[in-house]
Amino acid sequence: MAKKKKPRSPKYKRKVNTREVKQRFLIVCEGTKTEPNYFRSFRVPRNVVEVNVTGLGRNPSQLVDYASQLNDEDGDYDRVWCVFDRDSWKLQDFNSALSSAKNKRFEVAYSNPKFELWYLLHFDYCDSSIPPEKYNSKLSSYMGIEYEKNNRDMYELLRDTQKKAIERAEKLLEQYDHANPAKDNPSTTVHQLVKALNKFL
Repeated sequence: MAKKKKPRSPKYKRKVNTREVKQRFLIVCEGTKTEPNYFRSFRVPRNVVEVNVTGLGRNPSQLVDYASQLNDEDGDYDRVWCVFDRDSWKLQDFNSALSSAKNKRFEVAYSNPKFELWYLLHFDYCDSSIPPEKYNSKLSSYMGIEYEKNNRDMYELLRDTQKKAIERAEKLLEQYDHANPAKDNPSTTVHQLVKALNKFL
């Protein structure tokens, strides 16, 4: 009588293919260097997520329209993010861009008044309005070196304090009873895009 074969040990079982589904991010920025340099520095694995970062130098409404154009041309982006500041843009243009992005189901990483607020939150909680021209000098003071607006190394310089910046940005948004991005100065949602990218690190 033939001997029965012993059952195969679990450790020899063939592994199931667990390759993650690739996601595509389109990030369209108002600035041509500062914001694109920062978001291009995220070390997301290319086999898991594709990140296309574009800098325009256009106003918020034009930026949303261009993001829509890129999305229509290239298609099939899983998430489209528009990155822009309140800055000196007209109130109507800023609000129109937010509304248009929402209607197109795009996500917005805005800063009021400017993107450097996100950088500043890496060092301190800031819940009072600061003149836009003061941000550079405050960052230089905190960093101990001269802040350069288009510095390609900002992501690396701030990475160790990013978690605190996220917590401070969330706390800042919570202080406004009725969120009105155009008037809520200071405020930012940049941390929401940062968190979305961090999921793939």
